[in-house]
Amino acid sequence: MSTVVRTTTPTPQHVSRQELDRLVAVQRAAFRAEGDPTAEVRRHRIDRLILAVLDAADDIAAALAEDYGRRPGTLTKATEILGLLEEARTLRQGLEEWMKPLPLDGPVPAFIQHKPLGAVGVVTAWNFPITLAVHPALDALAAGNRVIMKFTDVHVRTGEVFARAVAKYLGEDEVAVVCGDIRTAQEFSDLPLDKIIFTGSPAVGRLVAAAAGANLVPVTLELGGKNPVVVAPDADLDMAAHRIASTRMLNGGQVCLCPDYVFVPRQHLEEFTASLQAELAGLFPTYVDNPAAVSMANERNFDRVLGLIEDAAAKGARKITAVAEEPSRDALLIPPTLLLDVPADARIMSEEVFGPVLSIHPYDDIAEPLGHIADHPAPLAAYWYGEHADGFNRFLDNTTSGGVTRNDGLLHYLIDAPFGGVGNSGSGAYGGKAGFDEFTHRRTVAAQTGPRGVTDDMVGSVLLAGEMQFGIDQAISGAAAEIRERLGM
Repeated sequence: MSTVVRTTTPTPQHVSRQELDRLVAVQRAAFRAEGDPTAEVRRHRIDRLILAVLDAADDIAAALAEDYGRRPGTLTKATEILGLLEEARTLRQGLEEWMKPLPLDGPVPAFIQHKPLGAVGVVTAWNFPITLAVHPALDALAAGNRVIMKFTDVHVRTGEVFARAVAKYLGEDEVAVVCGDIRTAQEFSDLPLDKIIFTGSPAVGRLVAAAAGANLVPVTLELGGKNPVVVAPDADLDMAAHRIASTRMLNGGQVCLCPDYVFVPRQHLEEFTASLQAELAGLFPTYVDNPAAVSMANERNFDRVLGLIEDAAAKGARKITAVAEEPSRDALLIPPTLLLDVPADARIMSEEVFGPVLSIHPYDDIAEPLGHIADHPAPLAAYWYGEHADGFNRFLDNTTSGGVTRNDGLLHYLIDAPFGGVGNSGSGAYGGKAGFDEFTHRRTVAAQTGPRGVTDDMVGSVLLAGEMQFGIDQAISGAAAEIRERLGM
């Protein structure tokens, strides 16, 4: 049996507000001195940032494994390193076309200019700290900005490795990495940056948005939520169970896109539950001593997730442990757990899980899950297993979420399309062209070529002329008559 030897977690050091202000000043000065960077310069910065993480892949994987307690290096390299390459390719190929002024059709010559914002702050999360720092940073660089990344305080060793790797290839006036404690993160959110993108929980997102709002800094929020799954009556139950199980268990369930709860037709409840339990057991015949299992990131999350399970069970939920083992505080591992008959007042019904736990609810009519999803805050993802038929169309029409995947998990995040939340799950989107747009100011530029100015007929005695008053009144009454005709009134 393998064991987990957890080392003492290093204490994150505070980075002073003076140092944070200095970095902002350095980047602003460099941005002003350079002007809008060329496509060649932007590609060069993208390539150097990617090379920084590629060269440090082994060190990053080792540091994250130590920070987590247990996390396979192959998972880190596949998701946090290789997962960035396609985004970089998309940006390199598209940015020159996206940078071009966009001509506008109309009575005067006009176009839209795509301007960089300036200095962009990226606040990363602890579950995929490299991806969630570098991915938006790549988009911001493609848009011509400078970037300051605030690395999570949860993974101190990884932050130090990442900061050294980035500094090897990029100057602090281009891309800077700030580590530091929670107080550093709070002060970072209060910096007079040109934009901040934050990834994390809705509760912390509110604090970041409030702090940034004091400086009128626009904020992109990538949050989470309770992601639902609806298994339709025509779904392939075995396929659904297999893919839901693996999606739930990715990174030990610590992914903002993981399914939180599943609605299943009542007649398939027991069959589906048994299939899901078998899939989980197949993925992890053992758990606490399994080197493929990913630890909870820290004791706080371990206690929180375990508390959700215990609260539901105490209130009458039926608990099924897919692997017959007890949770291990030493390893910070909770065996995959299914919950049935969960009462409405259980905390897990309203809190995002972020762990290896899945609730299953039966339904008799498709209106039941659709109503439940619509009545709760919009999640980051919603999943449907079944055919693209009337039920799925109703699902799309009557629910709201950041994105939707049918017959799989995470897929809408992995393709070249806007990724973001809505309402409680976030605001704004990034990835590819959407990411370029998110970190770009679209400035309209117009030129007057006519003989009269725009305000010539709006200032002075001309407003008192009878023909002017008559003409305006006629325009108003004519517009109202046209609308009434369209409305059949």
